[in-house]
Amino acid sequence: MESMASATNNDHGDTYEEIGIDRIRIIEKLSYKVIEGLRRKVFSPDKEKVLHTRYSISQAAEMVGRTTTTIREAEKSGRLEEPSKNSRNRREGYTLEQVNKMRKEFGTLPYRNSEIDEPVVIAVQNFKGGVGKSTASVHLAQGFAKDGYRVLIIDCDPQASTTSLFGLNPDWDLKPDETLYSYMSGERANIKYAIRDTYWDQLKILPANLSLYNIEYSLAAQAINNAPALDKLRVAVNEVAGDFDIVLIDPPPALGMLSLSVLRAANALVVPVRPATVDFSSTSHFFTMLVEALEDLEGAGMYSSYKFLKILTNDMDDNKSAHVELTKMMRNVYGPEMLNTVMKDSAEIDNAGARLMTAYELEKPITSKKTHDRCMVYLNSLNQEVKTLIRKTWPSQREALRQEGII
Repeated sequence: MESMASATNNDHGDTYEEIGIDRIRIIEKLSYKVIEGLRRKVFSPDKEKVLHTRYSISQAAEMVGRTTTTIREAEKSGRLEEPSKNSRNRREGYTLEQVNKMRKEFGTLPYRNSEIDEPVVIAVQNFKGGVGKSTASVHLAQGFAKDGYRVLIIDCDPQASTTSLFGLNPDWDLKPDETLYSYMSGERANIKYAIRDTYWDQLKILPANLSLYNIEYSLAAQAINNAPALDKLRVAVNEVAGDFDIVLIDPPPALGMLSLSVLRAANALVVPVRPATVDFSSTSHFFTMLVEALEDLEGAGMYSSYKFLKILTNDMDDNKSAHVELTKMMRNVYGPEMLNTVMKDSAEIDNAGARLMTAYELEKPITSKKTHDRCMVYLNSLNQEVKTLIRKTWPSQREALRQEGII
């Protein structure tokens, strides 16, 4: 067996220890202990993550589109259950599930019309890592679920950040046959086996882990003289999308067979980019590679188009002049292709992430109320802007959008 470390002299006669694979295995195990410690600290005793967020009656009324009086009357008549009370006999607030029951009772659930409205499948796509794909994907998914939509989020990234944020340890809690791996490698006929509930009402996840790295080789082998193999994911997503209003896909941060499959499966794109020179250059390269990839697919007879494609400025710091200038430049260059909302750099999001949470899951501010409120303003604004883009694709929403003065 290879030793964990061995004493070695360098050219200067100093002694140091070489690190071998056995020592790296130990570091790997220690890393998982850190994650497990976080789980015990952050999650409930049974290790299942729970959404502790509660909504006051005024918040619930705004979410549901009814007055607080209407809600109280429905509770008195027994049509709705009252929220639980604490030891001081005060209401603890409504859960998201209770809010959605209100929406169902009052007929205000925002479901698409399944007869004429297509599910929107959004890929939060950029071939560069570190641009905030997973953070944007999860906050969008949770924001849509909070608004009452039926949402599926599909994690296609072997790094599985999205999966982790939903309370799963990718490599401890999941086997390869609980991810896309079994379907994409040909072992399963569809992806229904891997879709699971989350602690968010009406939000489901198809999780990921490191096994997805192997899909690249499997797909490459299948795609030789068989370009339609790249349609496997699209076919599978279309089979389940009817059960949802919105599907979000978090792809790998690289151009490969799985990323091409995501481009085929999606019918809308959101491209996050940080306002830094290197990231902006990488985004330019991303669009070059995107065009080349789509041309290659068209050469194989597979044509792709998208209901919308929007660029999202992510992780912007107003106090950094370079960020401000690059954001202005991007707006001048891309114009209407840019989302109006900017995802700003926020200590609230960073601190929530360190707890394996999102800003939407916080019961109270971590930093300050001012910082938290500012964070929620732009998160809700982003959610609203993308939601409007989605609604514009649904024929059933046209009259409502006209009345709202949006179209």
